[in-house]
Amino acid sequence: MDGTDVDRVRVTMLNLQTPALLVDEAAFAFNLATMADRLPGSRLRPHVKAHKCSELARRQREVGHHAFTCATIREMEVMAACGLGDDLLLANEVADATRLSTLVEAGARVTVAVDSVATIEAAGRAGIPEVVIDVNVGLPRCGCDVEDAGALADAARKRGLAVRGVMGYEGHAVGITGRAERQRAVDDSMAVLARAHQIVGGDLVTAGGTGSFDLNTVATEIQAGSYALMDTAYAAIGLPFRHALSVLATVISVNPAGWVVADCGLKALGMDHGNPTVVGGGAVWFCSDEHVTYAPGDDDPPPAVGDQIELLPAHVDPTVAYHEALHVVDAERSTVVETWPVDMRGW
Repeated sequence: MDGTDVDRVRVTMLNLQTPALLVDEAAFAFNLATMADRLPGSRLRPHVKAHKCSELARRQREVGHHAFTCATIREMEVMAACGLGDDLLLANEVADATRLSTLVEAGARVTVAVDSVATIEAAGRAGIPEVVIDVNVGLPRCGCDVEDAGALADAARKRGLAVRGVMGYEGHAVGITGRAERQRAVDDSMAVLARAHQIVGGDLVTAGGTGSFDLNTVATEIQAGSYALMDTAYAAIGLPFRHALSVLATVISVNPAGWVVADCGLKALGMDHGNPTVVGGGAVWFCSDEHVTYAPGDDDPPPAVGDQIELLPAHVDPTVAYHEALHVVDAERSTVVETWPVDMRGW
């Protein structure tokens, strides 16, 4: 169901097939309001890869953010189809951009990141009118050398493309625990991007993420995404956002030797940043395909088969991508008030 069904149907958490994603309504609203206050309007270009949900993106637009960052062509297509195509940036290189031509023809503003002549040509063949030059600022992923940025900008312009500016992602810096060390790493990265911008020109210096949203003063816009839902990896570095996302699971086995098994495993959790955390206490031993095995806290009442638990994921982005829906729950976490499709899954 969507938001229009709220007055007709009330669903309790007990009715949900587990594992299921829950979004705490109050925490989510707090996160959006906090970010909109800190980075209002065009200062934030929310990254939809973190939630892959157009209904959630609508809420981000409602608090003032009209430009969005995408990681996949599928995300670009859904955002445009939902009327959220005012200013879409595909912050990723693609070797074949032809699917994006339909969006351009329909009136969406489409910009793609390029870091080579090959990706410039791909944009040109697809009729993409605008690009940003993606610069390597320290993360060994996509991005050209700063010394090549000017030549690539010239090549794009000769191909008939408008160069909006530069992009660089300091992904190696955003998760550093110590704030001072994180600041130094961000500053070093942005010094490279500022140099590239001097060479390339354009209005945009687009960079950043949730972990550097308040440290990156060089970027004209920040591409934060995880802040809306949050995870334990980002929570560990002391950001001013609340846990809004959890995974609801059901206890399916209780062993007399002291461990409990719930139906939430590797196929429901992003595990690249570590194990999930049991809400209310308990130590996760390990996750397998469909199971999480954990020891309850010493002060916890003994769980029983059929009891529900909640887990906080360590990495929100891949966790959401495993699921088909986000269930928004009220402050008491007893009633589902809306269900939003995760409609930007896939490629």
